[in-house]
Formats: sequence, structure tokens, C-alpha cells
Amino acid sequence: MAQTLKFGNKVWAAKEDSVLAYNDINNNYKPLPFSFSRASIGTRVNKDGLIETMGQDIARIDYTDSADGVLLLEPASTNLLTESNYFSFVNQGSISYNNAISPTGENNAFKLTANGIDPFIQQDVTNTNTTFTLSVYAKGVGNTIGKECNFFLIGDNYVQVQQSSNFILTDQWKRFEATLTLVSTPSSFVKFRFDVPSVAEIGDETLIFGAQLEALSYPTYYIPTSGSTVTRAAETCNNSGNSEVFNDSEGVLFADISALANDGTSRRLAISDGTANNRIEILYGSISDRIDFQVVSSGSFQGSGFGLTDATNFSKVALKYKSNDLVFWINGFEVAADTSATMPVGLDTMRFEDGAGANDFYGKTKEIGYYDTILTDAELETLTSYRNWVSMVNELNLNIIYNG
Repeated sequence: MAQTLKFGNKVWAAKEDSVLAYNDINNNYKPLPFSFSRASIGTRVNKDGLIETMGQDIARIDYTDSADGVLLLEPASTNLLTESNYFSFVNQGSISYNNAISPTGENNAFKLTANGIDPFIQQDVTNTNTTFTLSVYAKGVGNTIGKECNFFLIGDNYVQVQQSSNFILTDQWKRFEATLTLVSTPSSFVKFRFDVPSVAEIGDETLIFGAQLEALSYPTYYIPTSGSTVTRAAETCNNSGNSEVFNDSEGVLFADISALANDGTSRRLAISDGTANNRIEILYGSISDRIDFQVVSSGSFQGSGFGLTDATNFSKVALKYKSNDLVFWINGFEVAADTSATMPVGLDTMRFEDGAGANDFYGKTKEIGYYDTILTDAELETLTSYRNWVSMVNELNLNIIYNG
């Protein structure tokens, strides 16, 4: 058994245009870097828990979900609010800018003080979509801790309104998010409105930072704006390995990954010959909360899949492939198999896509490993299992009620 490619697993190295995978057999380290691109800046949460801006074409290793770090890959998205930290329209309240330390660690959060029972901030956006995701960081101060706040999405003439009102302010910074859909397509504009709190007393204070409105069905990472809309470009991460790393006839592809959302798009991780005709791949597809595997040989497809509780939680998955012997393991269990597959040829490249330039993988990756021979069932069980109870609970996004 030889693990001929390693990526992540607490070990990260990146520079402009590149993020490192490697081979360390016999302690001889050989670089197998992925080429990385993003034609814009992007933000991440760093090891200190602070929002940090990364330069163009520098991979984002994010620590929001894991102290070990994950590779974050997101599609293009635009913050439609032209001012993420300034609101010219304030109802029954006053704003004090640069009033407190924000989630970036800088003194750039603003404070909204209520002078009536219905304080809110609002921005108009010229847009004709119907579905949007709203997000903002907020923190209660004194009397507002524990109070409820609301999002509103308002269309033309104030008749197309949807409200989400299940956010509770705490004494810590928290990003509130809601995906809302108007009852009909607006002809010109929508209004982003944030009521903080929804029922206030005069003098109530709330700290706010980083408002965002996206024409997506889920939130992406913070995109700062100051005077105009800003688009974060889509990210790609491709072209690691070579023909000496990958075995056409047998092997194991392991990944510890999560999806960003159940948005019905195809998001793939593949080893291929540079085309769609020969590849092995793991993918999230059009069926919600499901992960699939696939082997393609000369254009002929074989594979299967398995339903997940939540695709946005991390899953440890392994695909063992050999002629007439495909087996899929998830989180310590064999969940699917196929006994009729022929093997692809010419495998020489690993990509966060389908191998032919489409179906980019958008998600979070803790680790990827490739083995150039098949593993035993016992080895696959160990590879895809959790090392301890706490790590299992954390990766499945559960709450620890008792930890004896």
C-alpha cells in the first residue's frame, strides 16, 4: 500500500497560483502542487478566528469549521449592497461608525442606538431577481442581549415582502443569515432591511458589521464593499499529480469534504486523463443530501451513491476501484458497490472538477489522499472512521450534551 498523494490533513502550504499536495514515500518529499486561481480578493476566517482578506490567486485555508483548516472553494458571487458597513437610511435610530472592534479585529464596526421601538437599517438595490441570501454580523450590548432581530426583503411598492425573524442577539459576534424569496419578480429594485432588535426600547444598542446581499440560495463568505458592488471571482484548483502517481488499474481515492449547500449543481473531484472520457470521481449532484461515485472508461459510466443526513457536514469518503470491483465507503461503513466496471486509462491529473474543465467543486476540503493499490476492508474502515468521539460529533455538526 502506497499513499502516492497527500493533501491537507492539518498540513497546508500555499502561495500565489498554487496550493501544495505532495508525495513523501520513504521520506523523499516530492511536490505535486495544485494550480489555484481566483481573479479577485477573498476573505477567510484565520486561526485567530478573525476575518482576513486574501490577495488575488491565493488559496483560502479557512478555520471557521475546523481548527485543522480546510481548503475553501466558492463560486463567483456579488455583494449587491454598495456599502457593507454604511447605511444612509436609518429608522428610529442613530448610527455611530467605527465604534467597536469587528470580526476583523479592527475598530470598524458600527453601533445602532434605538430612539424608538422599531429601529432598522435599510439599503436599496437595483436588481430583478427573486431569491436572495441576506447576511450580517451583529452583537448585542447590555439590554439587547437575548433580543430577537428580523430580516426583511422588500420589493417594488412595498408589496412583495418576506420576513425571517428567528435571530437572537448574543454577547458575541454572530453572522445571521437568511435566504428569502419575493412573491414575484421586482421590476427595478429590492430593499435589504435589518430590524435590530425587532421590538426595542429607547437607548437599546446593537453592534453591526459586514452586511451582504447575494443573488444566491445560500450565503458565501463576506465580500466587503465601499461605494459600489463587489464580485468575488470563482475559484479553481486543478492539475495535481502525473501518470506516475495514479494507477489506471486499481487504487483508492479518499476525501474528507463537505458541500457548501444543497443547490442542485454538480460539484466534482476527479482523477482523469484530462478529458471526460476516462476518470474516477466523487461528486455532489442534483439530488439533495447525497454523494456519488463514478468511474468512466472510454465514455462508459459506472457508479452509484448514498444519501447523507446533511451534505454540508463533513464526510470521510473512500472510493476503491478495480476491474469489476467498485466499493464506496462513508464514515466507517461500506455503503455502495458495483461489480461491472471497466477501468479508465491514462489517469494523470487530479482536479477539483470533472476532469474536462466543467462541474467545478465548490465546498470545503479537510484532506485528500490517493493510494495506488486497493486497500483491505479493514484499512478502508479505519481510513473513513473518526479517531475519537469528540471529532466525530464535531464533524457531524452535533451539539455535545454530555462528554464524560
